[in-house]
Amino acid sequence: MNPLLDFSGLPRFAEVRPEHVAPAVEHLLQHNREVVEKLLADSAVPTWDNFALPLDDANEQVSRAWGQVSHLNAVMNSPELREAYNANLPKITQYYAELGQNQALYAKYKALRASPGFVQLSATRKKIIENELRDFRLSGAELPEDKKERFLEIQEEMSTLCSRFSDNILDATNDFTLLVENNAELTGIPPDDLQAAAEAAQAAGKNGWLFTLKAPSYMPVMQYADNRVLREKMYEAYSKRASEFGQSDQPQGVGRGCKAADTSASQSTSQQTACGADTEATTTLWDNTPLIMQILKLRAEEAQLLGYANYAELSLASKMANTPQQILEFLRELAQRARPHAQNDLAELRDFARTQLALSDMQAWDTAYVSEKLREQRYAFSEQEVKQYFPEDAVLAGMFKVVQSIYGLSMRLSSTPVWHEAVRFFDVHDADGKLIGQFYIDLYARNSKRGGAWMDDAMTRRRVAPSIHVPTGIQIPVAYLNCNFAPPVGGKPALFTHDDVITLFHEFGHGLHHLLTEIEDMGVSGISGVEWDAVELPSQFMENFCWEWDVLSSMTRHVDSGDKLPRELFDKMLAAKNFQIGMQTLRQIEFSIFDMRVHSDFDAQGNKSVLQLLGEVRKEVAVLIPPAYNRFPNSFSHIFSGGYAAGYYSYKWAEVLSADAFSLFEEHGILNADIGRRFRDEVLAVGGSRNAMESFVAFRGREPSIDALLRHNGLVDTKPTN
Repeated sequence: MNPLLDFSGLPRFAEVRPEHVAPAVEHLLQHNREVVEKLLADSAVPTWDNFALPLDDANEQVSRAWGQVSHLNAVMNSPELREAYNANLPKITQYYAELGQNQALYAKYKALRASPGFVQLSATRKKIIENELRDFRLSGAELPEDKKERFLEIQEEMSTLCSRFSDNILDATNDFTLLVENNAELTGIPPDDLQAAAEAAQAAGKNGWLFTLKAPSYMPVMQYADNRVLREKMYEAYSKRASEFGQSDQPQGVGRGCKAADTSASQSTSQQTACGADTEATTTLWDNTPLIMQILKLRAEEAQLLGYANYAELSLASKMANTPQQILEFLRELAQRARPHAQNDLAELRDFARTQLALSDMQAWDTAYVSEKLREQRYAFSEQEVKQYFPEDAVLAGMFKVVQSIYGLSMRLSSTPVWHEAVRFFDVHDADGKLIGQFYIDLYARNSKRGGAWMDDAMTRRRVAPSIHVPTGIQIPVAYLNCNFAPPVGGKPALFTHDDVITLFHEFGHGLHHLLTEIEDMGVSGISGVEWDAVELPSQFMENFCWEWDVLSSMTRHVDSGDKLPRELFDKMLAAKNFQIGMQTLRQIEFSIFDMRVHSDFDAQGNKSVLQLLGEVRKEVAVLIPPAYNRFPNSFSHIFSGGYAAGYYSYKWAEVLSADAFSLFEEHGILNADIGRRFRDEVLAVGGSRNAMESFVAFRGREPSIDALLRHNGLVDTKPTN
């Protein structure tokens, strides 16, 4: 009766309860350990069918069941579910660590690799076995027993720390609310965002407008609010999340009768703090600072146990790039290309702030606001104007039309139990009408959902024994697509910014990578087994379509008039595409270099702090330095609770691949079905069954070039400078 133990079809989300988690985990792990014992007791020569496949079948069930728990913990977080998740996470971690260190299993895989039957296997299955042997080595299978025990302890402790890191960010984000009771303090903020804030206040039983640190609430304030005091309060609260500052010094409201900031005259910060605060302070702290240091110490120890000089080298053992130095050289060359543009961007911004907005001391909480004002003046449009042309239904229909044009796919709304009323479920059919995949899409922000946007797999394409549930013998892939966009307000459909549209296309690109695989063995099906620094290729590739008139013209509808996006407005958007691209590029490089250095040349046992290291990186590449109280690392979930440790560079690395791949469409037609079929066959369909570079070369006909990226980013006129 436990829904987590039903593998006959799609997850039974409507029935899953926190009390189901522990029994399901205990049952599956006991069963799998029995399977392992049985496989090891078999004296027959190991083959794919009598060894590798039964082990895959057992582990697939653990992966599917725990995947549902992990997903719900990320999108419908509650105290009860969090407790169940955190109580069982060490059990899951221990199980996989035990597998990775099982010398007898390792010996079985080595025997399979050395057997006469290995040469008869498909290239896909050979790749899986080679990956398994590599992963055994990286999991400590070759360590002496005393070091294996310590390695296992490290894995368990790190999984707990990373989970706490993520929980702290969610709790700190949810804890802060700011109530404004005087609408005179809210000039500049768009009406639909004010409507959302008013509805949030009403839902909380308050009068006025309630703002939070969730992106759909936070970003409009930073970008549009004329009230400088309001922007500063929001910025400071956001940048101190999950730090030693906690929320204890953060006001929960601007205060009744607070005077709006006079943005027409230059005022110092001290002169703008006349607003009284209606404070309901909390003393609860969610400080990630000690967790960061513990995580870094454990990662360094793990790497040393396995014979690597640092964690970055260990991380790169399964990626396209070879060494930390290679990556740092790549990032620094790109930084030198972007730096002149970034310096010019910042000079223009400060000059505009001083001459047009009377802000002689532009601060971090002003940059988004000043940038938007400059964009509006220079290109004669605002993002708020553009947003009115992107209602959710039109965007989804337009995105589906792209994949129909280049891949011959159709998306049909379907039904299945979901975890929240806002979630929808789609079937994916090929040109012949055959069902080839399915996906859930959860677009809106809410308190129970972690921030950001991501794709995850619910089920992976694989060949199974035919049954009434899978008559074809092929288990179709199923994906989760998650975003944090503003929900519908005021009876209108949800409206997306153009950045939201790009984010949606990005995550859908990940989804297509998972859904369009034609591999039938789980280890390298879809995104499985793909080098981490290549996994962003399909996602960033999809982003390019968001800048094509033939695409945008068919996916827009003004929310009031119903008119399509005017070509004149699109041309302005295109002209502004690389607005502040220098500063944006350096920001991503700053994060990437910090990530690589904190995992390669930073000594977590030494006297230097993580913030001091970040200061060194900013001094090297940044042109805009945030306030000293900014605690960016404390919410850098990509590297401290996600899968991007010593891998954040992947975004820029894969951007080279994606821009170069898209350039072939630019040469032959943006929606060219022949090129689309080639990309699907050579990149998406093969998953991780071959090295990513081989797949890229098979599609593009050569190794990647940085030229397309530089052209797309408007950096072709610069050369590396010292």
